[in-house]
Amino acid sequence: MATILYRIGRWAFRRRRRVLLLWLGALLLAVAAAAMAPAGEEEELSMPGTESQKAFDLLDERFPQSNSQGAEARLVFQAPDGQRVTARENKAAVEDTLGSLDGDDQVASATDPYETGAVSEDGTIAYSTVTYTADAVDLTEQTKSALEDAASQARDAGLTVEIGGSALDSEEEPGGTTEIVGVVVAAVVLALALGSLVAAGLSLLTAFVGVAIAFGLITALAVPLGLTSTVAILALMLGLAVGIDYALFITSRFRDELAEGSEPEEAAGRAVGTAGSAVVFAGATVFIALVGLGVVGIPELTKMGLGGAGAVALAVLVALTLVPALFGFCGRRILSRAVRRATRPGRKLPHPVPTAAGRPGLGTRWARFVLRRPGAVLMIAVLGLGAVALPALSLELGLPGDESKSVETTERRAYDLLSEGFGPGFNGPLTVVVDTSESADEDTRATTDQVVRTVRGVDGVASVGDPVLSRTKDTAVLTAVPQTAPNSGETKDLVHAIRSAVTGIEADRGAAVLVTGTTAMNIDISEAMSDALIPYLTVVIGLAVLLLMVVFRSILIPVKAALGFLLSVGSAFGVLVAVFQWGWAADLVGIEQTGPVMSLMPILIIGIVFGLAMDYEVFLLTRMREAYVRGASPDEAIVNGFRHSGRVVAAAAIIMISVFAGFIGMSSPTIQTMGVGLASAVAFDAFVVRMAIAPAVLALLGHRAWWLPRILNRVLPNVDIEGEALSRRVPASATESDAAVRRLPIGRD
Repeated sequence: MATILYRIGRWAFRRRRRVLLLWLGALLLAVAAAAMAPAGEEEELSMPGTESQKAFDLLDERFPQSNSQGAEARLVFQAPDGQRVTARENKAAVEDTLGSLDGDDQVASATDPYETGAVSEDGTIAYSTVTYTADAVDLTEQTKSALEDAASQARDAGLTVEIGGSALDSEEEPGGTTEIVGVVVAAVVLALALGSLVAAGLSLLTAFVGVAIAFGLITALAVPLGLTSTVAILALMLGLAVGIDYALFITSRFRDELAEGSEPEEAAGRAVGTAGSAVVFAGATVFIALVGLGVVGIPELTKMGLGGAGAVALAVLVALTLVPALFGFCGRRILSRAVRRATRPGRKLPHPVPTAAGRPGLGTRWARFVLRRPGAVLMIAVLGLGAVALPALSLELGLPGDESKSVETTERRAYDLLSEGFGPGFNGPLTVVVDTSESADEDTRATTDQVVRTVRGVDGVASVGDPVLSRTKDTAVLTAVPQTAPNSGETKDLVHAIRSAVTGIEADRGAAVLVTGTTAMNIDISEAMSDALIPYLTVVIGLAVLLLMVVFRSILIPVKAALGFLLSVGSAFGVLVAVFQWGWAADLVGIEQTGPVMSLMPILIIGIVFGLAMDYEVFLLTRMREAYVRGASPDEAIVNGFRHSGRVVAAAAIIMISVFAGFIGMSSPTIQTMGVGLASAVAFDAFVVRMAIAPAVLALLGHRAWWLPRILNRVLPNVDIEGEALSRRVPASATESDAAVRRLPIGRD
């Protein structure tokens, strides 16, 4: 691999104009495709195979007309203090408000709360359901403005009016202020780590190219593939983070090679052949872990995984081709002025460069500190992460609704008003579907009446609506309103209680009774996520051990890396529980309503952090193994790894943390949870697991850390990720090197 990538790096350096034009062309095509593509639609989560999904599918089949409606809005009215919405002047204001919507072509209907009984018992709150002929994404700005104008009209009459439902979308689009802050922090860290604005700008520029192409492609394919904004934001988040990091690693190695006296073209080839090999492996681990999310069986999670994997693949391609091409334009200017003055082509610079006081760098000093006290460092790090991970034992999974949105949004205020007027369970009704199509008893009405009586008798049910029969009279649907909020544990128990209570009816009458609705679907998805967590984690851990065994030709290092990954993930889960369930630092993060952790997050974080953890493991330990196989002692190899890679890995981790943390300020609970979880996981993994636990364990193991049985040494492929083959296979003279590059089948200008 190292030799192939070496040749690619030199080819890209020599053909830099062609490579640059190809990437700019790809960027323009992606941007143009995104600009011309229609807007994608936000889809509801689904989980094939669950009872709730089966019921939804049955409703689509038996009640096609009612399930093919477009967007829906709910206008919630509250009378002024001391008044009722049933008072004559307030009733007139409500009716005038609803009447103002009649002239809109996209409005299918607007219910009258006084005719449908949608008025609270105390008469202070009422609501109207407005249905549209088009989906939310197809609603015109005129239609949305008409809805807001109608609400303003009622407010002018003295009523409090809020809007819920899918017609309005208050979610933030990518590109907010907090993300910009994250990128600015990344730029500052790059400049400090590399000591050159040219080098820092190169890493940022290439990352932006890759993420812009990925974002454009996802936007262009949003409608045909059903991709949501969450998929695009995840791709943006991952593309920025790994794109900057991968470019940083190759750029840092290029600078080292220049400082060692290599010509720029040779340095580019060696940088891509060595650091590029690590980038390929690291990117492959992230890619595999994200694609593997598809085995869980949730379409939205699969799309998120594929979108993120595509962004990572683009980041790898950019790092291997565009980065060395830009080296050709920058040349030695990528070095700091001090280094350029101290070095000339063919002259080596002592590495690492000593400080003004003659002391070694921080990475070297830290490695030596760990080597003096490996047992103490290991114990403190493991106990510390274990303490942070303790809250994860209380992890509860759920899906956020309007209750988790900011109180600044009208959806959240509408949710609160409905809870106040009609009870907390009103926002999460359960739909019970009775299917008698395969029942020997053809009396659907009698079976349905028995189901109604049974459901009403279950503790926790506030009310049960009148059943509605399908046109074929073989299916009935009814609504049960819980007494508790949608995301509460009591509502989860209620769903299971109803399903257990109707099993007798199913056995006696041969009918199928299914409980569904958004609340039931969320419960089913959360339980499916919990069930899939351990199997997926087992697969990821097994993959990590196998891949690292191939890379480092060792058994104990992969085991150590996998156990460290578990500590990182467990600590990240602990942070999520403490922040999102317990409310610790909730004000700082901007969380206004605590509750269960987003059910998709644990598996998503495992998939992403697995790849990122392997990034740092590979980038740090390849330098150690490179020194060890060249004759260094185990302790000297550890110091060498930190001397060359410690600063770069630390900078890469800070950059990634900054990018992820930049998304915490968004209003979407999904993105907030993802930002907190990924930022904390990267912090724990990079600075505690890889920089403290890893060297401590290696110091305690000594030579045993690099041991591999002979039979495995023969069976496992040799990927040569640290570039050992370059010193043997790369032609020694510049003439022979140029000839080898010209013989490549890639082509030339």
